[in-house]
Amino acid sequence: MATTVETADGRQTKIVDYTEVDDVTIRFAGDSGDGMQLTGTQFTTTTAQVGNDLSTFPDYPSEIRAPSGTLYGVSGFQIHFSSRIIYTPGDRFDTLVAMNPAALKVNLKQLHEGGNVIVNTDAFDAKHLKLAKYESNPLEDGTLKNYKVFPVPITTLTTRALEETGLSPKDMARSKNFFALGMLYWMYNRPTEPTIEWIQEKFGRNPVVAKANDLALKAGYSFGNMTEVFSVQYNVRPAKLPPGDYRNVTGNEATALGMIAACLKSGLPGFLGSYPITPATEILQELAARKRYGFKTFQAEDEIAGVCTSIGAAFGGSLAFTTTSGPGMALKTEAIGLAVMVELPLVIVNVQRGGPSTGLPTKPEQSDLFQAVLGRNGEAPVPVIAAHSPANCFYGAFEAARLALKYMTPVILLTDGFLANGSEPWLLPKDEDLPDISVPFASDPDAFQPYERNDHLSRPWAVPGMPGFEHRIGGLEKQHITGSVSHDPMNHQFMVEMRAKKIAGIADDIPGQTVFGPQEAELAIVGWGGTYGDIRTAVERLQGKGVSVAHIHIRYLNPFPKNLGEVLSRYKAILIPENNLGQLSFLLSAHYHISPISFPKIQGKPFTPVEIEEKANEILNTMER
Repeated sequence: MATTVETADGRQTKIVDYTEVDDVTIRFAGDSGDGMQLTGTQFTTTTAQVGNDLSTFPDYPSEIRAPSGTLYGVSGFQIHFSSRIIYTPGDRFDTLVAMNPAALKVNLKQLHEGGNVIVNTDAFDAKHLKLAKYESNPLEDGTLKNYKVFPVPITTLTTRALEETGLSPKDMARSKNFFALGMLYWMYNRPTEPTIEWIQEKFGRNPVVAKANDLALKAGYSFGNMTEVFSVQYNVRPAKLPPGDYRNVTGNEATALGMIAACLKSGLPGFLGSYPITPATEILQELAARKRYGFKTFQAEDEIAGVCTSIGAAFGGSLAFTTTSGPGMALKTEAIGLAVMVELPLVIVNVQRGGPSTGLPTKPEQSDLFQAVLGRNGEAPVPVIAAHSPANCFYGAFEAARLALKYMTPVILLTDGFLANGSEPWLLPKDEDLPDISVPFASDPDAFQPYERNDHLSRPWAVPGMPGFEHRIGGLEKQHITGSVSHDPMNHQFMVEMRAKKIAGIADDIPGQTVFGPQEAELAIVGWGGTYGDIRTAVERLQGKGVSVAHIHIRYLNPFPKNLGEVLSRYKAILIPENNLGQLSFLLSAHYHISPISFPKIQGKPFTPVEIEEKANEILNTMER
């Protein structure tokens, strides 16, 4: 408890313990209607402005509006912020804000022993305790004896603060997330001004709602400042990041911006044909809001129409994209094969989610690697690359576009729900930092042949309306050079091998595989995609303890980097953590005849560094024996 003393002039003053900490992990949790995503997003925006490095993990229920108070209806937002460079949303929480019993039950096991638990006591009634499957009240039965508990009647305090607004009690209670946000702003020494400005901008057309949220935020901050419940205020200094201009960015935002940058650096109009699907929809929304860049978006009636319109746009001379998730990829496969056959540039973004079928649509997974590399009828090889962090999605989209244009081929970019919804500070690139990726259209009508090849086996790009370049394309096999329909068996084999050779040749145009850590060691931890931050953090911890371990993260998944096999051969053991049943392990085994140790996790949750660290120690201890 805080200590209150009386000053010489008779005023009551609260004595607060100010504590410097290097990093903090907070989890906001409640019903999907409690505004936890908004609360976390506002805390994130403010923290980014303060200058901390940060990483976030929004965690949504799989149902759009799960029943209130249930365990599977809990919505969470996790933020890890620090005065040093970090890579993950954190292992365990330092503070848990639980708006109801279900939120407490679902998240308590991930809270540090001795960590802070802020609970909305108004929700701990018999009804909500039953929905959360508590037999007794955890605030009273010793369940929380190992934690610092801050019981706060958040709903009651919010309605009292908003009495002057004239809103109904139900409407006033909707602002309780801002009351909780205000408390956390005080607790972690964050300014309220950025959120106050955002409230006025967001709700300015509804002055009553704007005033209610403003009052709730300030009331929560004042409660933290004045009550004796809170005795410690934490301070996290700004991180020493490389100099430059930063913005906080989610993976979906970064993907959209990477698409725009690719269009600007190629000099081509952009086109996205897409059908909304969780968790990829925000890419379509981001691009639709940026018409000033000349980027056209088309919301199709289904996944097949989305990709087919993009192929048509590519035929017409646009840099074309389509976005989806695993179920949508299943519907797009025949059309992707068409893009392979007609050899047009197209970028397909798969924001992976839990499967199969509808599966866990709001939960992250890495289970579409086989689908991306192998999942088409016929021999239809496609380059596959993967982004490894929210900000890296920008460079993933840009690189996918570069390869698509240079090699006249569809390219698949894999992200996932963890990257798409998560956020981190992004050092904005300068125009000169991005290469020119323009590709000239065919220029000599007298010598034009639709399927003639250049040095890297790409055919020329001619678009409708160019005099002298009239030609037909379609899904039937093409004759070499002329592009005419061909049923000749030997021509078919030649063309199949030619297309495969073109894709394999991309290995000459991508960087060699790099290694974080020793070039030879007892153990290499190998990953791809969104496992990057957790593996890197675990490896840094292990290296700090003198463990012989390296981190190898593979960005190019088809074709693999030319030196990957040689790099892998330098390590006595290889551990591959994946959010699937071992798909990269299978591919590496097939390519390089190695026997990696697969470490699968398919729980709709990302790995944590401690899980990987413990598995690495287990393997190393076994090797020593």
